[in-house]
Amino acid sequence: MSRSQLAPGVEVVAVEGRGLAVRTADGEFLQVRTGDADPTALLARLAGRTSDPDAEIDRLTAAFEDAGYLAPEPAPASDPAPASDPAPTPWPAERRKILLLGDPALTDPLAHSLRAAGADPHPGTPPEPDRAPDAAAVVWCLDGPVPAGLWDSADRLPEHGVAWLRCHREGWQAYVEPLAARAGDVTSAHVRARRLAATPAHRELAAYWTGPRTTGAPVRPTSATAGLLAALLTDDLTRWATDAPDPGPLPARRRLRRVDLRTLTVTEHPVLPVPTVARHPVSAR
Repeated sequence: MSRSQLAPGVEVVAVEGRGLAVRTADGEFLQVRTGDADPTALLARLAGRTSDPDAEIDRLTAAFEDAGYLAPEPAPASDPAPASDPAPTPWPAERRKILLLGDPALTDPLAHSLRAAGADPHPGTPPEPDRAPDAAAVVWCLDGPVPAGLWDSADRLPEHGVAWLRCHREGWQAYVEPLAARAGDVTSAHVRARRLAATPAHRELAAYWTGPRTTGAPVRPTSATAGLLAALLTDDLTRWATDAPDPGPLPARRRLRRVDLRTLTVTEHPVLPVPTVARHPVSAR
């Protein structure tokens, strides 16, 4: 008998007048055509309440398995893991030290989240050009727009083998930029160039970045918004440190996330490096 219990995040619902529907782990609804099978028996099988043999239920269960909607078969309790297999390291020692820069309203919750994940975060000073800091990664968080040129030196960190991650706030929107871990990855300069190219209001956006700006009542990070940003950054760093796969359709190295701080809604946008533009040749006179 193949496994039959639904995978985490997958659910089946009875829809009045339409039979059964499966809600996938990505939140999509798909209609289930049960044919001659008893829907109640199918639900019992998928809930793990029965394993009675039934040709039609077996067929539908196999279809769920082929689609990846069933939980993995657990290892038998009588087969212990080999004693020679060490416990997996949540965070490799060589990548534990993380340098945190920026505003404490964002870096303090991030430090707490990173320690809980197994990292060793430390506050520090901005890295110098052409000199790698004594850390495996640098994270820079700003509770406001990024001043022109502030991150230029840090954009060269991946060339020195140092991972580089950053976030900042623009009004009610916060941006979590892609983690850059090696030369050729997306930098803050690339993100700025891509954002300017993607909006018809590029002149206004450029003026907003350079200032001056007239603002009303200040937008303050709440524990919820700061916690969400800390969780997103920690997840990116954990996946980088442990070489874990990306769960979504966009790889972390090519993903810009926009966070609406009013609703805590996160949207993802693909972003690519900007190729170096060759200089115009100087004509001989």
